[in-house]
Amino acid sequence: MRPHQDLTSPVIVRKLRERFGVPPPPQQRPPLDELILTILSQNTNDRNRDRAYTSLRDRYPTWDRILDSSREELEAAISVAGLGPTKSRRIRNILQVLADREEGYLERLCRLDREEAFRRLMDLEGVGPKTAACVLLFSCGVAAFPVDTHIYRVARRLKILVNNEDRVKAHSVLEEYFRPEDYLEVHLNLITLGRRICRPRSPRCPECPLGEYCPSYREEEENQGGERGKG
Repeated sequence: MRPHQDLTSPVIVRKLRERFGVPPPPQQRPPLDELILTILSQNTNDRNRDRAYTSLRDRYPTWDRILDSSREELEAAISVAGLGPTKSRRIRNILQVLADREEGYLERLCRLDREEAFRRLMDLEGVGPKTAACVLLFSCGVAAFPVDTHIYRVARRLKILVNNEDRVKAHSVLEEYFRPEDYLEVHLNLITLGRRICRPRSPRCPECPLGEYCPSYREEEENQGGERGKG
């Protein structure tokens, strides 16, 4: 089933705004701070991410102190976010690479053109399109559209993604679909939609502000109607 003919990016922005309002802008952090925060956010919720970040900053007032500490200490500091061995290894590797490169390698990120900034971030081990887009959008105000698991699920159900695009390809598809000036608002509101309504299991479709445009919801309604007809 194809996307609803009346479903456009301005309609999505408007409907989500009517339901959830205009989300407050997130705190703007330096690129390295945002990068580490985003690594901590992987496979966990915002509450545990923020607790891990606070614990990390309490233990290491400056990032370079992490390189002078043990791996076990770092893992303990971020344990609440889960995946401690993986995340601690990524954080240490990134900090070591940055220490070996010219001073200000990431500090100048926001002054680079978009493609060079993306390249500089994704050149770091463990940094993919979603993490790079988060850093550029939230730290630099650069037009980038991060696609997390909630946005990917919603876009597939709305049939914005119709060619079995993986999450890497989804970034370019959604960046073309939405207007750059809407990236931040629609990114945040789509996450809210995915968490509250368009859930992985038992989505609350009748409550969805996009329900009338959702092919997946219509398909489910048709299937249920067919089952009732058989009875």
